[in-house]
This record gives sequence, structure tokens and C-alpha cells, in this order.
Amino acid sequence: MVQQLVANFLQTLTALSWRSVLDIAIVTFVLYRVIVLIRGTRAEQLVKGLAIMLIATVLSGQLGLVTLHWILQQMLPLGLVAIPIVFQPELRRALETLGRGRLFTRGSFFYAEKELEQMLDEIVKAVQVLVKKRLGALLVLERDTGLNEIMETGIAIEGHVSAELLINIFLPRSPLHDGAVIIRGTRLMAAGCYLPLTENPNLSKELGTRHRAALGVSEHSDAVALVVSEETGVVSLASNGKLTRYLDEKTLKQMLRSFFKATGSGRNFWQWRSS
Repeated sequence: MVQQLVANFLQTLTALSWRSVLDIAIVTFVLYRVIVLIRGTRAEQLVKGLAIMLIATVLSGQLGLVTLHWILQQMLPLGLVAIPIVFQPELRRALETLGRGRLFTRGSFFYAEKELEQMLDEIVKAVQVLVKKRLGALLVLERDTGLNEIMETGIAIEGHVSAELLINIFLPRSPLHDGAVIIRGTRLMAAGCYLPLTENPNLSKELGTRHRAALGVSEHSDAVALVVSEETGVVSLASNGKLTRYLDEKTLKQMLRSFFKATGSGRNFWQWRSS
């Protein structure tokens, strides 16, 4: 059976004309560039959702699930209408990149378990110094949902994460100390970034703008946000719209490990380079 499949595959290949090969190559390249473009943005989640809906629509039709199939058929056009709205930032960025002649460039980086552990150590070390000095800070650690749009609101750094770099960014004399730093993998991608604020009306009034921003970004993505209070020195962690406060050094390290252990080893990240 395997030999028959291989034979059929080779027969199909030999029957292809040069126009067909060129056609397939162009379509493959376009699809690849679209994937690279949306990777690292919230639009990626929309594409995954539409793909799941499309597969479910086909399967429900094949299995004779009439009601479910009809519902999915009515929902698919709504998803298609939402694409140009949700993809507006990506479309704008693609046209700008094309105009700059940077369409064919890309960047990537990889980090292993040891590098991840070193990065977390540097973050915890920096947080402890910031607490002792009563320096306010806001750190956002990207996970699966990309934060490219937020990075564009700040200043690009793209340096290795180190305690010294983080501490210097949040010194009062630093022009970047009021914003958030974005960490992707083991690299500090940007600083001085603006985050969406949570609209939760039930938050304590003692929580300041940094805490609301940390909760906001954790509501809009699966990122983990760390806050050091300038007034009290209390360390807080926001994830999935929930805030955990009064973290000591040991607890903070354990929580960060639990969030990133499953996604750290052997993971690749792709970023869209802009000039």
C-alpha cells in the first residue's frame, strides 16, 4: 500500500507542468508570509479559531449532524467579515514593510531550558533589588499570545535579559521607567510600552496604574505581568485577569517556573523585523 502511494505521488509530480510548479510555489510562499506576518499577534488566535470552525463544519456535514452543521454555516460568514477588521494592524504593517523593502527579512531566536532558568533568575534578582530600593516596575513576559502591537508603543531594546538592565530601566532618572518592559523568550524586546488598562470595577482603590495595566494585559493575552509597587514594595503577579500579591522571592520563582516550564524548552519564536 505504501509503495502504491509513493508511486501515485511520483506519477502526479511527473505530470505537473512548469506552470503548475510555479503556481504551487507562489501560493506556498504567500501562505508562508501570511503565517509569519500574523505570528506574534492576536490575529493568530482568530485564524486558529476560524480553522477549527471550518474543520468542524466539514466534519459535521460528513457525520450528518444537521443542526450543528447549519449553525456553523451561519457563523462562518461572520468570521470572514471580522477578518479585515481584526487584521487591520497586520495589513497596515505589511504594506509599510513592503514600502520599506523589508518584506523578505525575518528574525528568530531559540532558547533552551538552561537559558530560561538563567533568565528567570535575572528577573527575580532584579525584582528583589527594585523592592529594596522602592522602585516601581512593570514587567510583561510574553507566552503564546504575541505582543507585537504593544511593543510598538515603546522603544525597541532587543537585548539579553539581565538584572542590571532591568534595574537601570526603572531608575527614576530613566525616560523609560514609567512604561512596561516586554520580555519574549530570553530577550528584553522593548521598554517604555503602554498597556491596556483593566476595566474591572471591583478592584481595590489602593491598586495603582501599574496594577491595572498588568491586569489589563493579562486579560487581553496569556502573558504574565509582574508589578513592583513603588509605595509599598509589594510584588504582584497578574495572569489570566487575576492578581496574586505579596510574593516573596521563593514564591515568585516557583510561580514563574510553573508558567514557563512547559513552554520554555525547545520553543521557537518568530518576530517580524521592522526598520
